[in-house]
Amino acid sequence: MSSSVDAGTKQSRSRQNRRSSGQGPDMRRVLHRETHSSRAAVAVVAAVLVIVLATYGLLEAAVHAIGQPAWLIEPQVAAQRLVELPAGMSPLLLAAIGGVVAMAGLVFLLNGILPGRRARHLLPGAGLTAASPAVVVDDEVIASSLARRARLAANVTPEQVMVVVSQRQVLVNVRPTSGVPVDEGTVLAAIEDELGQMALEPAPSARINVTAAGVVGA
Repeated sequence: MSSSVDAGTKQSRSRQNRRSSGQGPDMRRVLHRETHSSRAAVAVVAAVLVIVLATYGLLEAAVHAIGQPAWLIEPQVAAQRLVELPAGMSPLLLAAIGGVVAMAGLVFLLNGILPGRRARHLLPGAGLTAASPAVVVDDEVIASSLARRARLAANVTPEQVMVVVSQRQVLVNVRPTSGVPVDEGTVLAAIEDELGQMALEPAPSARINVTAAGVVGA
């Protein structure tokens, strides 16, 4: 009895030590869950489709085995029609069915191979050690901060600046005031300085786009 208690105490202390030292994998899993979209919904839809088709096939086979008429179509007739395609079906209907099937397959394929990242970034060293708490920032918040910095550097109104933040790039669109030129280098330097202070993970690159048509100043 004492040996089992000692073993449990050692395991508890070991877990506490890993948590205090920041070496446990729990925080990494939490950060991955917060920055990546879940594929549970797509997996459930795929499983439901497979279950429905398999259940229907089994029921049709059972009905055929006991000599009763098929609910929709007999399995042998369905297989024969599939083999004989595209005979007996209009090209337009066949193209529509093929397009729907191809689109559904593409959705499942992309959900399986793409990383599925959310519009979020991590702050430096977020949650990897005990001294660095986990901080996840939405791209909308980052875009708002960068838009304010770009507005001040370009000396324009908030309506004249639009910032789009993606995983690897920040695009800043600036509409200058008519008669007042905007220095792209100054705006780019301000945006890069702001990104350097944020130290986002992954780190996006900045690109400035100043439109040729300006707006009339108030």
